Amino acid sequence: MTILESSVNDTTFAALRPRLFAVAYRMLGTRADAEDIVQDAWLRWHGSDQAAVQSAEAWLVTTTTRLAIDRLRSRQSEREAYIGWWLPEPLVELDEHTPERAAELASDVSVAMLWVLERLAPEERAAFLMRQVFEQDYADLAATLGKSEAACRQLVHRAQERVRQEQPRFAVSRDVHREVLTGFMQAAATGDRAAMKTFLASDVQFVSDGGGKVPSFGRILRGAGRIAGLYWWVQDQYPGAVTYRMARINGEPGLLRYVDGVIESAQSFIVDAGKIVAVYVVRNPDKLAGIAALA
Repeated sequence: MTILESSVNDTTFAALRPRLFAVAYRMLGTRADAEDIVQDAWLRWHGSDQAAVQSAEAWLVTTTTRLAIDRLRSRQSEREAYIGWWLPEPLVELDEHTPERAAELASDVSVAMLWVLERLAPEERAAFLMRQVFEQDYADLAATLGKSEAACRQLVHRAQERVRQEQPRFAVSRDVHREVLTGFMQAAATGDRAAMKTFLASDVQFVSDGGGKVPSFGRILRGAGRIAGLYWWVQDQYPGAVTYRMARINGEPGLLRYVDGVIESAQSFIVDAGKIVAVYVVRNPDKLAGIAALA
């Protein structure tokens, strides 16, 4: 390969890198794993016979997807041994005016969506993402997964049904989402349980991920009174030390909570018909390290 050819191929890879990261992150849910997969894809790209490749994008997306499936399968035992609930590492933007990056901040990469995808088998997850998110046709999907088109259709159908069951019935706009969250944040910051309950659905659920490194709940908590009580308890335990900050978490309005100026959690919310119906709280310090650096 000449220096010019190598430069052109590096440029091609760099242009596709955001898409490859998007595929890997949606499959694996952590930035480090996604970046490792993209690096592996780059090494394979450089070791391939690129003159024989008809489409660099198709080749790289297929390679990245297969690598991610293999990594997800190898990590299944780790996920099963994980202490408590596993939530994805949050991708955080502190500046609400920063232009959205398609690779990282599209709505389909929300913590809520990844929470649902985590319950799919690796090939179901890949089939759903490649078909519904990246609009890959079934012929290409079959080639990527090494299955028949009929089998791929079945994988996508099963995944769609699971995702559909978990989606809000009356999704709200981002502005309404932010408005509800702002009201809840103000109530939480003052420990006003009655005010907090006005923003919470009666059957709201609360999922927390401490990774066994900080306290978290081993079960899903439910009920507006119970969830409002949790936020009140934090204010009561650390009077004057708790600060909330609005941020964009995986493309949607969310909250960062600090205690004595140290990041304590990243919180994502589902808002349905003007009420918060689900709260996803990442407390595992390993998953918050990037946020601390940003702050």
